[in-house]
Amino acid sequence: MDNLQEYLVSKAPPSVFYIPDFITKEEEAHILDKVYSVPKPKWTNLSNRRLQDYGGVPHKNGMICEKIPTWLELYMKRISDLKLFGDGKTANHVLINEYLPDQGIMPHTDGPLFYPTVATISCGSHTILEFFNTDNRDTICNLLLEPRSLIILQDDMYNKYLHSISEIAEDEITDKCVNLIQCKNNYTVGQIVKRSVRVSLTIRNVPKVSKLKLWNL
Repeated sequence: MDNLQEYLVSKAPPSVFYIPDFITKEEEAHILDKVYSVPKPKWTNLSNRRLQDYGGVPHKNGMICEKIPTWLELYMKRISDLKLFGDGKTANHVLINEYLPDQGIMPHTDGPLFYPTVATISCGSHTILEFFNTDNRDTICNLLLEPRSLIILQDDMYNKYLHSISEIAEDEITDKCVNLIQCKNNYTVGQIVKRSVRVSLTIRNVPKVSKLKLWNL
């Protein structure tokens, strides 16, 4: 990816990059196989989804780093090679979320514990990521995330606006979806797209880390 600007979503506020087919179908299958081969205790169950956490738990006093599985390092390096995290910093944290068709996530921002850039790979199913004004919850825009795509959020889209995924089993394509022209598939306004199980890899940099490492204990 020599020029990330080619993937800028110009109809969205600063800044969103959308890259379809960032990974191959074979890589997607490999990711899903690894995600679902972990022991059950590795999953954290929430009320509306379940997740796996790799790299450590971000904390204002510094993240105590945990060893990351080798299979994840490939995708972390691919993200780091895009030079998203400033000053030569690399990805050091991955959050894996599983969403069943009617599951989502409440409006939120990723917060100050991370470098203000988030990169997310989608596997399995599409979803629609919705953005809202923090004051009155007016919709700013939506992004359609296809399987095997990468979405990168920076600037106002990271710091200023809330983002969420609705708890519904199917999505209607509307004119609020500002990246349709950049999607691999052709979508039309009014089209209904049914969800299946989606697994997302959210890859970030935690700037403040502890010198203590759990695998050295």
